[in-house]
Amino acid sequence: MTLNEFPLIAKAAIACWGLGSLLQIPAKRSKAFQAASWLFLLSGTSMLVWFLTSYWIALERPPLRTLGETRLWYATLIPVVGYLVEYRWKIKWLKYYCLGLAAFFLGINVVYPDVFQKALMPALQSPWFIPHVVVYLVAYVLLAASSVSGWHNVLLNFRSKRSTVSESMSHYLALLGFVLLTFGLVFGALWAKEAWGHYWTWDPKETWAFISWLAYLGYLHLVARKTDPRSLQWYLGLAFLVLLVCWFGVNYLPSAQNSVHTYSG
Repeated sequence: MTLNEFPLIAKAAIACWGLGSLLQIPAKRSKAFQAASWLFLLSGTSMLVWFLTSYWIALERPPLRTLGETRLWYATLIPVVGYLVEYRWKIKWLKYYCLGLAAFFLGINVVYPDVFQKALMPALQSPWFIPHVVVYLVAYVLLAASSVSGWHNVLLNFRSKRSTVSESMSHYLALLGFVLLTFGLVFGALWAKEAWGHYWTWDPKETWAFISWLAYLGYLHLVARKTDPRSLQWYLGLAFLVLLVCWFGVNYLPSAQNSVHTYSG
């Protein structure tokens, strides 16, 4: 399967998510509607898993090289976070935000199609390539969910409807995301040593990866100081903007023209 089939798969997945979300309304009163709703929700995500697997086989390499390919992984993974949160904390609203983000990234890939290219530069043929990128993507997914939850909690606070369960959920998502972010940095350093001979060179991408790591380390520092939970929700909401710069924005910086990470463009 190639990118020619992607628009159809993306639209079918979004349609399944939309229908599944609508069926959640009557699902409150009927187990049959509830089962049908989850069938559509999971079917939408399963389509992307199937496409990602088929695309990997067609490329004959892991689809992790370009921004478009990472957006595809992101759109596949973030709904899963919403499903798991509902299973663990019985919080239903987060999955709708996650599905919305997934549909947004799929839409970007449809409007700005990627290039089908099997070639993989020598630096990306390292055994550290896959764990580094996958760990980072999962971290970004978890931190995006914590950020969305943070903004949701901020709105609840404005309405004087504070939810400690929701605040706890956003904290644990951020904590797990930070752990994976740390592993991503370590894997990246090991990869850089093998590929370019240095663990760290203050490349623009490396610098912003470190800045994003510091941003969430700052969050944990505020938690340890027992900062007001409502302020922490603001922090989580804003901290994800740093990750977006690291993921997308750094590619548009003048200094990125000489970056060893320009392969991700």
